Amino acid sequence: MSKHFDLIALGGGSGGLSVAEKAASYGKKCAVVEPDRLGGTCVNRGCVPKKVMWNAANINHFMQIASSYGFDIEKKGFDWTALVSKREEYIKNINDWYINYLADSDIEHISGVGKFIDKNTIEVNGERYTADHIVISVGGEPTVPEVQGAELGITSDGFFELTQQPKRVVIVGSGYIAVEIAGVLNTLGSEVTLLLRGQHILGRFDALIRETLTEEMINSGINILSCISLDSITKTDSGQLTIKGAKGHHITDVDSLIWAIGRRPVSDKLNLSAADINVDKQGYIPTDEFQNTNQPGVYAIGDVTGQAALTPVAIAAGRRLGDRLFGGQPDRKVDYSNIPSVVFSHPPIATIGLTEGEARKKHGDAVKIYQTRFTPMFYSLTEHDQKTAMKLVTVGAHEKIIGCHIIGQAADEMMQGFAVAIKMGATKKDFDDTIAIHPTSGEELVTMR
Repeated sequence: MSKHFDLIALGGGSGGLSVAEKAASYGKKCAVVEPDRLGGTCVNRGCVPKKVMWNAANINHFMQIASSYGFDIEKKGFDWTALVSKREEYIKNINDWYINYLADSDIEHISGVGKFIDKNTIEVNGERYTADHIVISVGGEPTVPEVQGAELGITSDGFFELTQQPKRVVIVGSGYIAVEIAGVLNTLGSEVTLLLRGQHILGRFDALIRETLTEEMINSGINILSCISLDSITKTDSGQLTIKGAKGHHITDVDSLIWAIGRRPVSDKLNLSAADINVDKQGYIPTDEFQNTNQPGVYAIGDVTGQAALTPVAIAAGRRLGDRLFGGQPDRKVDYSNIPSVVFSHPPIATIGLTEGEARKKHGDAVKIYQTRFTPMFYSLTEHDQKTAMKLVTVGAHEKIIGCHIIGQAADEMMQGFAVAIKMGATKKDFDDTIAIHPTSGEELVTMR
């Protein structure tokens, strides 16, 4: 006999936990189905461990330039194993907190892979469970190309499983995961080569941001090779990798090859056909603006939908879905426009809204651009002249801000406040009328001419 719930979340990541939490707050009987550790990619193999590694790299960077501020620092080494141990302890504490939180909220935690039997029934470890509402929030996983020897490399998941720091690393990819890992390893002292299939990193980002980061990465010692097509990867008797490209490119004596070429949804594990749930050719589950799939009572949120693969978006979608289903708020939904995001590269990037190219394509001559590029005060005393660059994209006679793009120290922290203003419809005049905080890099956004 099956056990019945008001709502079952398939996936114990940010989206699934959030929708179950919200539904339970309305007194509903809920369950979360998860085969792995609670918290999803973000907590276990994404945002959280990435930020820990980024913080460690930043500390090393600051130690390298500390002499410019009069400090005489003796650096005695870096213990990768100790850092990983502390990082994993921190993550385990988050996992444990989720376990306790679910128990305290009377949300049942079912460990295993949930598969559909029909649109209201799933099966986990041979047991069947039914629900009036089932939310698919299983997320995604890294992809690996079909290249001879590809299994000799690791993905971003494997990066967080490294017990020793690789000395010589090749990273394949041009997106945010590739540049983040490249920046961390390079700043911590690894020799890094970044292989691009196309010509540019961060192809979907504004040109000013893309070009500035490329310059900073090259200046920091990262070797960027563009338009590379791989033929094979082989391993020597000593365990080193040899990477061969289609046009005669050879890279030898590589300790680690990291695939960072994208992610795919894990919807193929759910037996969706049993519930006649639609998926596209890539495996993403299409939804309407209210997270509804084609099947009434079945919803999808987070990375599995192919929409804005960001943890805060999945959280927002889950909470709003819970409000809509059980909180008497039938119009509650996520606004997918003007979503701020950050790339934890070195230096970091923050962005919201349209790029200049997107804006000109959509609005033509009504677009006006304001931009600046400068050395922030922090680096004015150092030999390494790391740049900050900013761009405001405006449209119309009132110069409404429809895009803001920043690269440089503290870009991540700057953007959150400015994102609120832009979400509220701020104009360039609103920015101009705001008194600057001096001396900061952020003041440039309200003094730009």
